[in-house]
Amino acid sequence: MLMNLYGYILSGGSGTRLWPLSRRDYPKQLQKLVGEHTLLQQALAMAVQATGRPPGVIANREHRFQIRKQAEELGLEKVDILLESVGRNTAPAAIIAALNALEKDALQANEGYDRKASRQERANAPIVLLMPSDHKIEDKARFVDDVAQAAEAAAKGMIVTLGITPQSPQTAYGYIRASDKKVTDRVFSVAEFVEKPNRKTAKGYLASGNYYWNSGIFVYCARTLLEEAERILPQTLAFCKKALKNARRDLGFTLLDHESFRQCEDISIDYGIMEHTNRAAVLPVDFGWSDLGSWDAVWQELDSDEDGNSVKGDVVLRESENCLVMSDSRLVAGIGVKNLAIIDTPDALLVINRKKAQKVGKIVNYLKARNQPEAVMHRRTYRPWGWYEQIAQGERHQVKILHIAPGQKLSVQSHNHRSEHWVVVRGTVKIRRGDETILLSENQSTYIPLGVIHNLENPGKIPAKIIEVQTGAYLGEDDIIRYDDVYGRVGETVKSGSL
Repeated sequence: MLMNLYGYILSGGSGTRLWPLSRRDYPKQLQKLVGEHTLLQQALAMAVQATGRPPGVIANREHRFQIRKQAEELGLEKVDILLESVGRNTAPAAIIAALNALEKDALQANEGYDRKASRQERANAPIVLLMPSDHKIEDKARFVDDVAQAAEAAAKGMIVTLGITPQSPQTAYGYIRASDKKVTDRVFSVAEFVEKPNRKTAKGYLASGNYYWNSGIFVYCARTLLEEAERILPQTLAFCKKALKNARRDLGFTLLDHESFRQCEDISIDYGIMEHTNRAAVLPVDFGWSDLGSWDAVWQELDSDEDGNSVKGDVVLRESENCLVMSDSRLVAGIGVKNLAIIDTPDALLVINRKKAQKVGKIVNYLKARNQPEAVMHRRTYRPWGWYEQIAQGERHQVKILHIAPGQKLSVQSHNHRSEHWVVVRGTVKIRRGDETILLSENQSTYIPLGVIHNLENPGKIPAKIIEVQTGAYLGEDDIIRYDDVYGRVGETVKSGSL
């Protein structure tokens, strides 16, 4: 393990191929798809193992409170969360990681390096481990060893990607062809990056023995990447520097400057840098990797019964084979079905042949074109104070359940077009209603007239649950004016689903 190795997790994706479970507002990396921890938590833990320190996370600002909560659940209190207000793919994120690592390493240098650090380590400090938040890695010990091997090549000035030894002729992945030129004993210079192939071409790649799946995991010296960015993407580098320099620190988060970051080129590190540099290298690895990029991939990772069926939730199958069935709210039953993925959520049901699982994104694009909320939102929406779930909606009314965590409070707000009725079904809540302060317990209720300034707070030690009935001419969540907010959201543009 090199003492100047810094980990960064990319958590900006929306995982549309795993719709309807994964959506923009609550993507797959924040969920427990496989294992007892979320994919993000698994990535955080691996980064700590590989580097010996809490990693940074580069993420969508809408997910910031969920990310911090999940890090804290692992006991990671010092995770540096850098927030993008707009997605710009992985090349700008890789540059931000390099710039941020240089800042951190400069602070460490001022405090004095560990005496065990070699002169070469100090000269090449810092080295960055950049990895996705939504992949599964089986052999964590081997992963840590492979990262150390890649760091040795990075210290020699190479930008190293971990290439997965292919097990089958997959057509869903990009490939990397290794050259015969060695950088270290296990690391090779890259001969070329190739697009996702057809099946016949993929079979040829598999037979050749020198093609590898592109994992999206990179190890590089920060200065090396910035030198290449200066040569290949100079404008994006300049905007990244401005975005970090003018970043705003708030509530423990680093909010990249919006005006600067939005001008970065929207491009991946593969297209933007790796295909144009002579410093690209690949380390062939085999640590049990899956990108969990489709329901077929999830089926392969979950335990199955003797008929090849993998199920989660209340599911009954008879005379069925090789199916993935997941339900988080109600009973799902199947008879005589084969090779299907059936994903049931409260507001959307997906039934698809597993072999067509890569095409789910087309459904999401169709829903987005129709402005259907199911494309991006769940009925249950997570917020820093807890969550709410829509349970009914009709003309001039909708009904929600609000779950408020102990000690948390909603923003002080008002509405121009709707009134609200609140019924406490669990716990105790403290309510501001105009100039009044009200304390309500179970089975008690109150009414918030249109235009009245109000907020909710849970002063207790157990979660509070409230039934909220909204009535009015317009019930969109953008009908909200915030006056005060402990989560720093006053002045933010209110999106659908915000409270």
